[in-house]
Amino acid sequence: MGNVLIWAERQLCPTISKLKMTCVVLLFSIGIRDGKRLIMADWREMLAEMGLQNPRTLIATGNAIFECRGTDIAKLEARLEDAYEKRFGRRVHNIVRPAELFRRLVGENPFPKESKKDGSKVMVRVMRQPMTKDLEATLKPYLTQGERVKIVNGDLWMHFKGSSNESKLSAALGSKRMGIGTVRNWNTVRRLGEMVDDGAQL
Repeated sequence: MGNVLIWAERQLCPTISKLKMTCVVLLFSIGIRDGKRLIMADWREMLAEMGLQNPRTLIATGNAIFECRGTDIAKLEARLEDAYEKRFGRRVHNIVRPAELFRRLVGENPFPKESKKDGSKVMVRVMRQPMTKDLEATLKPYLTQGERVKIVNGDLWMHFKGSSNESKLSAALGSKRMGIGTVRNWNTVRRLGEMVDDGAQL
C-alpha cells in the first residue's frame, strides 16, 4: 500500500496546480543513433522546442532541469521520450521528478557520512515506479565487497566500499530485474539539488 501512495504522489502531485513548476529529468542513457553520444546543447534545444522553459543541464551525463506548467508526470515522461526518439533516433527512458520531490530525495540520503567522505561511492537508482522493500533481500547475494543498500521511498540507495565498476551489485541493476530507473552518484544528485534550490545554470 505504501508504494502505491508513493507512486500516486509522484504522478499526481503536480496536477494539483497549473502554476509554473520546476522539474528534474534524468536520462537512462545518452546514446543516440549511429552509436553517437548526446550533445547537451542539442538536448536543451529539444526541451525548449517542446515548450519547456529555461532548460539547463548539469555535466554531460543526461541531467536537466526546466520549468513547465503543472502536468501529469507519466504523460510528460512519454512526451520527452517521443521527442528524444524523433530527434535523436533512439528511445531512451526519461525519469522526471518535480522539484519538491527531488529535494526530498536529496534529504533522504541514508549514507550522509559516507557521502561527505566520497560522494562518488554513494549512488541512488532513481525509479519511475517505487521499488518494494523486499528487493533489498534479493540483492544480498550481490553484496560481496562490503556494499550496502537501502530502499528509501521506493528509490535504491547504494554505498560501495570499492569501485562500483568492479561490483557484482552494479551488474544486477538492470531494468528487467529492478524496473525502470537510472543511477546517479551523490555528487550529481547534490549538485542538481543545489540547482533546483538556487536556479543556477552550470
